[in-house]
Amino acid sequence: MSDTNNKTNSILILITIFAVSINLRPAITSIGPMLETIRNQLSLSNAQVSLLTAIPVIGMGVFAMLSPILNRLFGLKRTMYVMLILIGLMTALRGFISGYFILLSTALIVGIAIAITGPLLSAMIKQNFPNRAASVIGVYSFGMGVGSAASAGLTAFFFESTKSYQFALSIWSVLAIIGLVCWFLTMRGHIEVSQKNSNEKKGISMESASPWKSKKAWLFLLFFGLQSSAFFSIITWLAPIAIASGMTLLQAGTLLSVMTTVQIFLNILIPLAMERFGSRRFWLLFMLISGMISIVCFWTGLYPFMWVGAFIMGIPLGGLFPVALLLPLDKTENAQDANAWTAMMQTGGFMMGGLLPLVIALVYDYTMNHHFTFIIMMALYVLMLILSFLIENKGQEMST
Repeated sequence: MSDTNNKTNSILILITIFAVSINLRPAITSIGPMLETIRNQLSLSNAQVSLLTAIPVIGMGVFAMLSPILNRLFGLKRTMYVMLILIGLMTALRGFISGYFILLSTALIVGIAIAITGPLLSAMIKQNFPNRAASVIGVYSFGMGVGSAASAGLTAFFFESTKSYQFALSIWSVLAIIGLVCWFLTMRGHIEVSQKNSNEKKGISMESASPWKSKKAWLFLLFFGLQSSAFFSIITWLAPIAIASGMTLLQAGTLLSVMTTVQIFLNILIPLAMERFGSRRFWLLFMLISGMISIVCFWTGLYPFMWVGAFIMGIPLGGLFPVALLLPLDKTENAQDANAWTAMMQTGGFMMGGLLPLVIALVYDYTMNHHFTFIIMMALYVLMLILSFLIENKGQEMST
């Protein structure tokens, strides 16, 4: 009976991780297909409208370190309730109040809520599934991929159906209701992320307790930042690039949907494959080379190659995030340290990820040429390729 209860609880936790994680991208990724529409209707520059995706991602970086602090002060249960409610309310608010300021302020608050939620989910995974972290990270990233794919692909459809970008952006608040219901059902078991382990009780100092002093943690941060920059740059700018190449808004949205559909399947398939077959370096090289090939396809501006590029780009978008999340889980010994290392990694990483789409916008405003956009994107993948050679095959240690 006890084994049955444990299995039921594990399944419920997995469903809840998925239900919470689908809320961690739509408020950001739904902006991409609406970038041109919002810019035109509100008379904004490319840099101004790009802030709508840059601000929440930068906020995710700046406030990620609040996650372990709030967990200590209020516990996992209360903290996650508040974060899900904030994500839902801020997303819904976009449908009732118009204007650039409300879009910007809701984006910032959503970014803060996501910043705190992400490391807590990683800590839950470390605590409840210590021997299956790769597989469960796949569930986490799969949920994020579903949220990204749905919002990237359907936001343009909702706009075409209603002619209201406000409705198209705010509809994603319904996902928060799903997350809250699942969280309520799971929290009846009073699951919390423990704050101490046996070693700490005995007074033994753990190296991973101070990630800011670790060279490995800084390398993790850099890799996470590069993959985050690549992800948000592609998600934000692929639709405007496609429109600039002559596609309609609906075609550009479909292109984005193809890419994110491939992504969501690989979000879970690549972690499972890494757990069973081969070294992580092999998978890293496969994903990074795929990303470079995809950028070349986009760069041609030819429709057939752009569709092929969208399909191929789903490979790195689907695999690099879970690989990055696994780095601190491999290194740490307990849930508390996993929370701290993940928060540290995401602090700098998301700040990088938020700035790059803004840099692209500033460069494009100045040059009105997307060739520079592709140069920046290609540079991100080249840097990740170089960094991947510092990662050992098992992803547990990095060369110093």
